[in-house]
Amino acid sequence: MKRIALVAMCMVGASASTAHGQASRIEAVHASAGTVLTFYLHARLNPTSGDSVDGLPKGTLLRVKMFDSVDSAVNADGTEFHGTVMSGLTSSGEIVIHSGSEVRGILALLRSRNHPEGFRYELLITDLTDHGKSYSLTASLKPSLADSAVASNAKRAPRANAKSLEPGRQ
Repeated sequence: MKRIALVAMCMVGASASTAHGQASRIEAVHASAGTVLTFYLHARLNPTSGDSVDGLPKGTLLRVKMFDSVDSAVNADGTEFHGTVMSGLTSSGEIVIHSGSEVRGILALLRSRNHPEGFRYELLITDLTDHGKSYSLTASLKPSLADSAVASNAKRAPRANAKSLEPGRQ
């Protein structure tokens, strides 16, 4: 009976230390209040609404001054943040988003094929309010929500080397 209890305690201790180690290896995201961050526009949730914001291309830069501090080492997944657009955006010579527009977003823990633990933190803008009109959209600190091209290239290198080692192939 004592052996079973000892084995159970060892298993619980081992799984607890593994879980702690996994969380500490995910790269943290830190943004202090007052910091100006550059977000990349990804998509509108309702792109056929006919709004002038629909004319903004994917990858449009939003410079946002953070009202709230966000730290993934302290804040939980889903923590909300607020900020303001620092400079207006134009489309076809017309101001589409004015300086001072309010943004709302969240700290998100996203799945990642390229991260050793399978996850990464990201700040996502989910809503923008300009002159009382609200727009649902997605913008992040990275140009793409997909895994980075650098990590993808790293995966391709071993395949190229493997082919060059095959007899009769260069």
